[in-house]
Formats: sequence, C-alpha cells, structure tokens
Amino acid sequence: MSIIKKVSVLAVGLGMVGTLAACGSSSDDAGGGSGGAKTVTLVSHDSWAASKDVIAAFEKESGYKVKVLKDGDAGQAVNKAILTKDNPQGDVFFGVDNTLLSRALDNGLFQPYEAKGSDQVRPEYRTDQDKHRVTPVDTGDICVNYDKAWFSEHKLTPPKSFDDLVKPEYKDLLVTENAGSSSPGLGFLLGTAAQYGDGGWEGYWKKLEANGVKVVDSWEQAYNEEFSGSAGGKKAGGDRPLVVSYASSPPVEVVYADPQPDTAPTGVADGTCFRQVEYAGLLGNARNPEGGKALLDFMLSKSFQEDMPLNMFVYPVREGAQVPEVFSKFGPQAKDPQTLDPAKIADNRDQWVKSWTSLVLK
Repeated sequence: MSIIKKVSVLAVGLGMVGTLAACGSSSDDAGGGSGGAKTVTLVSHDSWAASKDVIAAFEKESGYKVKVLKDGDAGQAVNKAILTKDNPQGDVFFGVDNTLLSRALDNGLFQPYEAKGSDQVRPEYRTDQDKHRVTPVDTGDICVNYDKAWFSEHKLTPPKSFDDLVKPEYKDLLVTENAGSSSPGLGFLLGTAAQYGDGGWEGYWKKLEANGVKVVDSWEQAYNEEFSGSAGGKKAGGDRPLVVSYASSPPVEVVYADPQPDTAPTGVADGTCFRQVEYAGLLGNARNPEGGKALLDFMLSKSFQEDMPLNMFVYPVREGAQVPEVFSKFGPQAKDPQTLDPAKIADNRDQWVKSWTSLVLK
C-alpha cells in the first residue's frame, strides 16, 4: 500500500483501522448519496491523499465533487469492497495492489474501462490488458528499513539482503507485519518466496524466527511504535532498529522533520525489496459510472501523477511524470527488486499465508 499516513510519522502514522472514515467533499448536489450525478465517490484504503488544489482543478474541469471513503488497510478495504460489490459504497476503488489483485478480479469487483492516458503507463506496470478492469496508478517498493544512528552507535554494518537478516549479529533486531493482515507484511513474505522459491522460503522463515523476528499486526505498530529509527518510534520507545516498511520511508523522515536534516536518519536494505503496484478500477455496480470514468482518467493525468510522490510517497506509473528531488534523493526506487507474476501470486498466496501463519504465529 502507499504510505501517505507516514506523513504523520511525527504524529500518528498510517492509521490501519477498520473504521470507515470520510473525507473530501460529501456534497450530493443531485441527491442519491454516492450515486448523486454530481458526486463521484472513491473508496480507498487509509493511505489515499491528494493536494486540495489538484482535486479542486479536477472538480472544476469535470463538474463532479469528489467524495472519499477510507476503509482501513488494503486487505481490509479489498475484502469489504468484495462483500459489498452488489451495492457498492462508491464508484471507483483505489488501492488494490499486485499482491491482492487476483482476489478482486476473481470476485468480479470491477467493470471494464480503459482510462484515458493508459497508453502513457510504463509497460512494466500494465496488466489485465485484454479486459482493462483495472488502471495502474502508482508503484513502490516494500523493503527493510534500518536506523542509521543505532547501527553507528553499535558499530555494526546494516544488513543489505534477505540472507543477512538471518545472521547472528542481527538477532532480535527485526520487526515485521502480519502477512495475513498487512499489505507490507504480505509483500515481505512474497519477496522471500520470490527470492528462495517454493522449496526454500519456509526454511528461510524458520531461520528468521529463530533469529528473533518480531511480528505485529500492522505497519502503524511496526513503524511508529517498534522501530527505533522513526520519529514516532523514538517517542514510543521503540527498540527494533530494523523494520519492514517502504523504500520511500526515508524521505518522509526528512520532509516532515523540523528542522529538516541534510541526510535521512533511516536507510533501506536494497536487497530485501519487493515491487508493489497499486491499481484503481470502476466498481461493477457503480451508481455514477461516468463520474467514475472521469476520476480514473484524472488519476492518470500528469498533474495527479506528479502530485502523488509527496502526498502518498509512491512513484508515478506515467511516462514522463516528474518526481520531486527530495523524494528521489532520499527514496530512490530499488535497483533490482523481487517480483512475482500475478498468476503465481494468485495460485499460491492463500496457501503461502496459511503456511507462514503456522510457521511464525504458532
């Protein structure tokens, strides 16, 4: 999932809660709640964010008011969208990623629509090209982050790879999220499956467990409570200098610090990354499909794509979209992240999570 709630790293963090929250405009000029002809409703996980002026420009140009319903972590939001697909909460769903995409598609969550600008999406991020049920919106990398100060003080070189994490010198240092309930937790599990294959990832996790990995329910708890390197973790007394988070976490610690440091206080173990892609789609029974189509077009526009990095701390998927220097400097994309074919994820995800649960949460 994207990480806009990391903006609150100095306050609250990524609020992975199941409570439905509403933000943005809730005006129903034509009545009918989310189905009002003048209102287009976006259903999302908690990490959605966009600049007010960018949303205002879309509203002025399109004539639609944007209403946003946030519904917890990515997994929670996808599951709820599936359960309510016959009477959806909105018109567009944003935030299903490549780890959960097959679940949404297999359950018929979306109707086909090829968004304007789809031809501008980088080829490596395109998917479902024959049916156009989803539109790629952003990308990012799930990676282990480390607390630079802690490793300097202990005169220990930070880990660089999955292999490093099971070495004795890193015992009791790593905290990760539950792969069954958290998007980054699942991404990290998939990264190990990609690295070690069907016959090796379980053995790797046995070693990781023996080396003292700590598992918590959510990114919020891991990053803003357990991790010693984040502003939130420092306040909470976190004592784990390694955490599963994102390659784009370090710039958050720079951008929202006061005063801003010259260098990021956290780093990324580049050999532990898994590439994540997020999609949006027109819900199958959307009450305002025309508004939904306009919103999907907007999400591929250059203005929205260039607005994302410092709002949701993700990378654009559109060719030619520019990224702010502070973002690219402190949060560059991983050079060689792990990836898995969506079909491979679809065939194995549930069994992998089940096996992981029995291994790690026994």
